[in-house]
Formats: sequence, structure tokens, C-alpha cells
Amino acid sequence: MSTNAPPLASRLLLGAFAGLAGTAAMTAAMGRLHRLLPEEDRYPLPPREITERLAPALSGEQSLRDAALAAHFAYGAGAGALLAAAAGRAGPPAGAAAGLAVWAASYFGWIPAFGALRPADEHPPRRTALMIGAHLVWGAVTGAALRELTAARARVLRGGPLRDAVQDGGATSPSAPRPSHGESA
Repeated sequence: MSTNAPPLASRLLLGAFAGLAGTAAMTAAMGRLHRLLPEEDRYPLPPREITERLAPALSGEQSLRDAALAAHFAYGAGAGALLAAAAGRAGPPAGAAAGLAVWAASYFGWIPAFGALRPADEHPPRRTALMIGAHLVWGAVTGAALRELTAARARVLRGGPLRDAVQDGGATSPSAPRPSHGESA
């Protein structure tokens, strides 16, 4: 990690936002790939299965859908934050590798350990392939988003003169130099 990398708290924030972007892309991929599964494999995907197993007190279809969506995005944001803390500035290849690691740690680790699902090698192969592919999408998009957000934080959100800000009293400052047309600020 470079010496001018953002501090840890900033990397966690950037990673969480990147993880949300990755989870949105992952969720879209999951929906598209789920429709391609044969009928016998087209039952609810793991975010819903895990939510029902780990939150049995929830009742009602709408509550379960909302909880599964919230848990899925929270997990994606948390994993993105961890990726950013560990890697700082990732890109799609490093992100995809991280996505594969998240899949393996989840589907062979904590998910079976908590009794939510059987290990991935006991799932139908096409569903396992779907979830691996979805995690690769999550990782690649999260890595790309992390790279872009880190760059935006460094360049676009840096300090400088507040030329468009309203000054005390509600008026813009007439003495502030304004860029001419075509000149960047």
C-alpha cells in the first residue's frame, strides 16, 4: 500500500460504498443467472435462504424479502470495507480474487458453521456456479468502484478555494477570481 493511501477510517468508508456498488451488480447478475437455471434449481438463492434460517422470527413475505435484501447489501458493504482495509487501492482483478475468497470463506466457512446452509460442495453444481460467478462480479465491480472512489477522494473532493460558495451575508464573493470560459477551476 502506498504511503499516500487514505487513512484506515477513510478506506473503510470507501470500501463500504464500493461494496454496495458491487452488491448491486451482483444482485442483478444473480437475477439474470437464476432465470437460466433449470426449474429444479430455481428455488430461492442463498441470501433469502440464509435470512430465513438465521432470522426465524421474521414473518411475512415482504418482511423476509426486505430483510434478505438488507442483509445481502450489509454483508457486501462489510466485505467491501474489509477489502479496502486490506488492499487499499484495488482494481477489478484483485477485487474478483477477493470475491472468490469471500465466496469460499462464506460457503465453506461461517454459513455451514452457523447451520444456515450445507457447504457449497453439497449444493447443485449449477447453483454453485451461479454463486461463484456472482461473487466474481461483486469483486470486480467492488474493486473498480474502490479504485474510482479512492481517486475521486484524492482529486475531486480535495480542498481548494470555494469559488461557488455563498459567503457570509448570502452573497457570492465578487473578489474571488473566476475561471474564464473553458478554463478549469
